Amino acid sequence: MDEQTLISSRRALHGVAELILAGPQYRRGGGIRLRVVPGGFSTVAWPDLRVDGDQLIIPSGPLDLSGGTFAERATAAGVEASKLDDVYSGGPGIEPDDRIQLDPAAARLLADAFSVGDAALRALAPDEQPILWPEHFDVGITLDEVNYGVSPGDEGISTPYAYVGPWTPRTGDFWNAPFGASQLLSELPDAAAVLEFFRAGRDRAAAG
Repeated sequence: MDEQTLISSRRALHGVAELILAGPQYRRGGGIRLRVVPGGFSTVAWPDLRVDGDQLIIPSGPLDLSGGTFAERATAAGVEASKLDDVYSGGPGIEPDDRIQLDPAAARLLADAFSVGDAALRALAPDEQPILWPEHFDVGITLDEVNYGVSPGDEGISTPYAYVGPWTPRTGDFWNAPFGASQLLSELPDAAAVLEFFRAGRDRAAAG
């Protein structure tokens, strides 16, 4: 898969997460938190919406996301597309009238990244609930002032990666990113490997 297809699809899903799921949920008092589900991600309160690959699943059935605008797909789902610029500043920068460009294979790859990350986070901390945040579009938890998570990619790293981010910077070979440590999911074949990376980061963060 070429990099541009992955980037444009990630941006489209980021827009869906904010404008169609988290935005309407927040306006109804349900907060901005989303969760990882098989095939993608979903709301945690009203509206009952989830993304499965390149489709939006609503109570009446699936809708193809590609082709229409974010506003059109929101309306079809029974909600109003809502940006969250008044809540945070790091969102996708997408307007409701922008068109959704989403490659099905890229959507599945990104959903798999979230699934692997969610599974590894639950294994790392069974009592914690991983959260998919619509601002940076990553799934993560925080333990003892250290952030753990998986991102589907961003402006700094274009492909999915796992990260460990201590609130207080650490030094050493493990800490290879400005925010802490990262490793591409292409180098971590499954949830067990991601978990091992998280545990290594936890141990090094605890060592100071």
